[in-house]
Amino acid sequence: MAEAALLQYPPVAGEAVRYGATSLIAALVLAGGLSRRMGRAKLLLDVRGRPVIRRTVEALLAHVADVVVVTGTEDAALRAALAELPVRFVNNPRPQDGQGSSIAVGVGALKPWTRAALVALGDQPGLPDSVVPALLGAFARTGLPVVVPVYRGGVQGNPVLFGNEVFGELAALTGDLGGKPVVQARPERVARVPLDLPVPADIDTPEDYARLHVE
Repeated sequence: MAEAALLQYPPVAGEAVRYGATSLIAALVLAGGLSRRMGRAKLLLDVRGRPVIRRTVEALLAHVADVVVVTGTEDAALRAALAELPVRFVNNPRPQDGQGSSIAVGVGALKPWTRAALVALGDQPGLPDSVVPALLGAFARTGLPVVVPVYRGGVQGNPVLFGNEVFGELAALTGDLGGKPVVQARPERVARVPLDLPVPADIDTPEDYARLHVE
């Protein structure tokens, strides 16, 4: 796949007119983590015959039109793991700066006419199929620029959908808090979607990985 071009945000004047108004929904898959607690590249681990990252991305491709995978030090290996899938890649040259930096890099790679972007973790291969449609439905109904899933017990989780109204804020992120600063900045612009589901497991430790094989 060709390298995702880094785009100016906000787009240059006239770009939206040139391409026309659309409702393109994208996904930013954060795959630049350093896997410190795992001790090895967790996104490349096998889960029932496929790498973790491939399972995650394939699930998202069923719901969105554009998937951008934000890589880090394992760029070449992740590209190989996702071979032949219709995704784009962009590399975060400083993944040690945290999830926020990967979100900022990913937003820079979005197509200028993107209406909203789902920020997803690369290490959640077991995300239930119903989650993304629920977020997209809430976005369409409410028009709010931030849509957050709320799992059993009132736990807010991932993925989170961000409208293009807040892309500028996402592009300024740094650090390890991910998109939380944007979610928490103005509660009145956040749609919270209650889901009768447990919080989807992510893979941070060898114990998390072992648990995937018995669930």
